[in-house]
Amino acid sequence: MKIRIKGNALRYRLTQSEVTELYEKGSLEECTEFANSTLVYSIESVNGDRLLSDFMNNKISLYMPKAMIDELYNTERVGFEDKSGTVRLLVEKDFRAG
Repeated sequence: MKIRIKGNALRYRLTQSEVTELYEKGSLEECTEFANSTLVYSIESVNGDRLLSDFMNNKISLYMPKAMIDELYNTERVGFEDKSGTVRLLVEKDFRAG
């Protein structure tokens, strides 16, 4: 899972195996270790109809409705975008053509 943060935009890119794991388990989480702390970033399945995000205790959480996860997994749809407060959110597939 890759994240890109630019200004007030947060973009998650998922490989095919990560989309499968998110669909099957309902969540993904990774971390980046710094000298004095760890940044954790995740996607978590929720009930609802919008993407939402939060940042607490060095963790960026993106909450993705189960229906969106199902559509991402089961269709050719490439991604979803929304806003959470002032933050623009984007979740998309990062599948290599081949």
